[in-house]
Amino acid sequence: ALFQCDHVPYTLVPVSGWQELETAFLEHKEQIKLLIKQDDDLEVPAYDDLFRDEEEDEEHSGNESDEGSEPSEKRTRLEEEIVEQTMKRRQRREWEARRRDILFDYEQYEYHGTSSALVMFDLAWMMSKDLSDMLWWAIVGLTDQWVQDKITQMKYVTDVGVLQRHVSRHSHRHQDEEHVLSVDCTRISFEYDLRLVLYQHWSLHDSLCNTCYTAARFKPWSLHGQKRLQEFLADVGLPLKQVKQKFQSMDISLKENLREMIEESANKFGMKDMRIQTFSIHFGFKHKFLASDVVFATMALMESPEKDGSGTDNFIQALDSLSRSNLDKLYRGLELAKRQLRATQQTIASCLCTNLVISQGPFLYCSLMEGTPDVVLFSKPASLSLLSKHLLKSFVCWTKNRRCKLLPLVMAAPLSVEQGTVTMVGIPPETDSSDKKNFFGRAFEKAAESTNSRTMHNHFDLSVIELKAEDRSKFLDALVSLLS
Repeated sequence: ALFQCDHVPYTLVPVSGWQELETAFLEHKEQIKLLIKQDDDLEVPAYDDLFRDEEEDEEHSGNESDEGSEPSEKRTRLEEEIVEQTMKRRQRREWEARRRDILFDYEQYEYHGTSSALVMFDLAWMMSKDLSDMLWWAIVGLTDQWVQDKITQMKYVTDVGVLQRHVSRHSHRHQDEEHVLSVDCTRISFEYDLRLVLYQHWSLHDSLCNTCYTAARFKPWSLHGQKRLQEFLADVGLPLKQVKQKFQSMDISLKENLREMIEESANKFGMKDMRIQTFSIHFGFKHKFLASDVVFATMALMESPEKDGSGTDNFIQALDSLSRSNLDKLYRGLELAKRQLRATQQTIASCLCTNLVISQGPFLYCSLMEGTPDVVLFSKPASLSLLSKHLLKSFVCWTKNRRCKLLPLVMAAPLSVEQGTVTMVGIPPETDSSDKKNFFGRAFEKAAESTNSRTMHNHFDLSVIELKAEDRSKFLDALVSLLS
C-alpha cells in the first residue's frame, strides 16, 4: 500500500521457507533493494562482541623459560604476569556481560518482538500515510500473534492500548465527514467481545463447541461434557433451538445483553476470561467482522487443502481477502476456517478418547496416523501448530496427572505418503507464566545430528521440521535423552 501511495513499481514474491527464499533471492537478486539508506545504523553487533579467540585466553607469558634470570627479575616478571592476568580476567568478564546483553536483546526481539504489521503501520503514520485500511491490517497482524499464542497476554494488551489510541484518532479525523453515514463507509471500533471463534458468522452452539477456550473446559465430545454445556446455556437463559441456528437469525431480544449474560455464567463455570479486548470493522451497514474472524479466514486460505492451488495462489487469495473489494474471498475463508476448526476439535476428541497423547518422559508425544479423518488439513505448519497448541490446552484440562500438565508436546502428522515424510512440531508447556519461548528448534537440530536422521529444517518457525518416517523412532529416542 505504501509503494502504491508513492507510485513505486515492485514485484511480490511469496516464499514459504528458507529454500524458496534462497531460490527467489538468486532469481531476482538484480532487482532486490534493501529498504534502508546506505549510512543507516542497523545495530548489527560486531564479530568481536560475540566471538572470542580462545587461544588468546590460554596464552601465558609465564610459560617462557626463566632459566638464567635473577630472583629480582623473576619477582618482577611474576608481578607483571599477575597484573596482566587480572586485567585479562576483568576484560573477559566485561566481554561476557556485553555478549549476554546483546544475546538477550536478540532473544527478546525474537520472542517478544512487535508484529511486523505494527512496525509498518508506525512507518506509515510517521509518513502521514496511515489510512484506515493500514490501521486495520496492523490490528489483524497483532491479533494473529495472539490467536497463534506467539505473544504473552501482557504484550497483547499493551499493543491493543497503542492501537486503541490510533483508532480514536482516526475516528475523530472522520467524524465530521459525510462518509460516516455512507453505505460504503469503513468504521473500526474497539470493544470487549466474547472469546468465541466466528460466532457472529456461525451458530453460538458451534462456536462454543469449536473454540479452544470453551471446548477444553466443557469437553463437548463426551456425554458429561454435553450435559455441562446444556447446563451452561440454561444458566445463560438461551433455548437450545436458538443457539443452534445462525447467530444472525437469533431473536433480537436474546442478543441485546448476550455478552454480559454469557460472561456472568462463564464466571460461575470457572471461565474468568470469556471477554477479551479486541477490534471490529464495519463495511457499510451489512458487513461486520472481528479481527479474529479475519485471522482465521486468512489462515485457512493460506493453508487451503485444495489440490489445484499452489502455495503462491493461496497466498494471493489470502492477501486479496484483506481488501474490502474482495469480501467474497473473505467469506470463503470463513467457511474454510469453520471446516478447519471442526476438524481440529474432532481430532482432539479422538486423540484424548483413544489415549494417543503419551508421556515420553521429558515431553508428551502424539502422532496422527495416515487415514485419520481430515489428516490432510494438518500437514501444513500453521495448522499443525494450532492443532498442537489446542490439543495441549485440552489435555491439561483433561488429565489428572499433575506432572503431565507441566510437560511440552511434540506432535507428528503425515506429510507425504509417496516420500514417506512427516511434519513434526514442538510446543512449549502450557503454564500461566509462559513467556512463549520455544526451545524445540535447537533440540530438533541436535537430535537429528546425533542420529543422522534425515530431516529438513526449512520452515521459518524453527520448531517445525520435516522428518523421514523411518527415522522417527531413533530421532525421538535422541530427543528423550537430550531433554531428560
